[in-house]
Amino acid sequence: MLGKRKRVVLTIKDKLDIIKKLEEGISFKKLSVVYGIGESTVRDIKKNKERIINYANSSDPTSGVSKRKSMKSSTYEELDRVMIEWFNQQKTDGIPVSGTICAKQAKFFFDALGMEGDFNASSGWLTRFKQRHGIPKATGKGTKLKGDETAASEFCGNFQEFVERENLQPEQIYGADQTGLFWKCLPSRTLALETEQNTSGYRSSRERIIIMCCANATGLHKLNLCVVGKAKKPRAFKGADLSNLPVTYFSQKSAWIEHSVFRQWFEKYFVPQVQKHLKSQGLLEKAVLLLDFPPAHPNEELLSSDDGRIIVKYLPPNVTSLIQPMSQGVLATVKRYYRAGLLQKYMGEGVDPKMFWKNLTVLDAIYEVSRAWNMVKSSTITKAWKKLFPSNEENAGMNIDEGAILAANLATVLQNTEDCEHVDIENIDQWFDSRSNDSSCQVLTDSEGAEDQAKPAEQKHSNKTRKADLNPEKHISHKAALEWTENLLDYLEQQDDMLLSDKLVLRRLRTIIRRKQKIQNNKNH
Repeated sequence: MLGKRKRVVLTIKDKLDIIKKLEEGISFKKLSVVYGIGESTVRDIKKNKERIINYANSSDPTSGVSKRKSMKSSTYEELDRVMIEWFNQQKTDGIPVSGTICAKQAKFFFDALGMEGDFNASSGWLTRFKQRHGIPKATGKGTKLKGDETAASEFCGNFQEFVERENLQPEQIYGADQTGLFWKCLPSRTLALETEQNTSGYRSSRERIIIMCCANATGLHKLNLCVVGKAKKPRAFKGADLSNLPVTYFSQKSAWIEHSVFRQWFEKYFVPQVQKHLKSQGLLEKAVLLLDFPPAHPNEELLSSDDGRIIVKYLPPNVTSLIQPMSQGVLATVKRYYRAGLLQKYMGEGVDPKMFWKNLTVLDAIYEVSRAWNMVKSSTITKAWKKLFPSNEENAGMNIDEGAILAANLATVLQNTEDCEHVDIENIDQWFDSRSNDSSCQVLTDSEGAEDQAKPAEQKHSNKTRKADLNPEKHISHKAALEWTENLLDYLEQQDDMLLSDKLVLRRLRTIIRRKQKIQNNKNH
């Protein structure tokens, strides 16, 4: 008679291994024997596949899934997602993090997200947070989270051997990485806006989208940005055809790109575009895409072209800050161009920060960040590959820091602008590199904007006179011209045969009209 089977509690890593083996075709019965569990348990693991993978995505890749056994969620799940995103970003950047800093940041996020409840960032909360995500205990207060240099060096050698063995050219080697962009991050009083801003009227922006940059090692083939937002179709899109956007847009609720979204991007956009580019260059349609360590992405076996010639390779854990090409200044340069464009747009419209903030939409941000990505020079991308692909460095040209040049040019413009004469490169750099929760990166609060909504009589009068303003037989007001421009932009977004340059020209005209309207309003007052 068989004895009672001993109860086995699997780790998250064990469950991930089972999922992988199930995908390889291994039977439920065989896996139940190997892991000492019932067949029903194996079936439950398959049933909860998505939940297990999504949980593993948010855990520390080096220890989060190897020891953790349960997937108990936090009472404040949104706060938990934001905190682990923040922690992983600090780790990637090598920024010291202590328990005290984590607790303060959690309290800040709780308030900034407007969450309800009696949250206490206690030592007990911190312990549970670290256990949920497999965060090891630091060796000392504020220990700097350094990358694994040994693993990075070993991977570089193996990667170079792989490139030689497969006879790959720089044109056939691609890299992709993602980052969060707080698209309403406006400069604070650091940039001479103290007359408009005060601490009670402004807060840090939590309006966030995810952007993913992808390019080959020559920097000559940059795929359209992949942008991920929470809304399936934001109100700002107003019926626009998503296929006409200058980016590839997806929607999801998670803090980082989910594996299902990434796989869709890889199969529908990356593979076809790479095949088309390599064919135009007269090269074999064979390529490799370098990605960060999973489980943020699907298994390598799931990411390949139908013919198996376009594949992915993953970096080892904890080396992103050392050798991930897009993290060697490329993503930072995109953000710098975006913020510079945002500031120039604000200065060009000549409106006060409140009005600028209210007018700025996620669609504006998408066009601006697309422009920023297009501005990044191929030499900046080539230089980012020098640790992984030393032979490619000689093609990078002069060692020019795009971000430094951009900061210097913007500082010169500001120093010749009224009320901004004292701005210098240091101020610009501080804002360029600031996080959304820094004092140098703020936006208008909803309570401040409410002042402009307390004018019902004026709004009613505006509605009554709108038709008169749109009468072409009369003098066309700035307000009417602005409304027509907005309508025309909406029209262009709905057409599938309009050029991006046409849309950008119209957006520039809208900026000019807004500035003229501001000047006229000042004269009337």
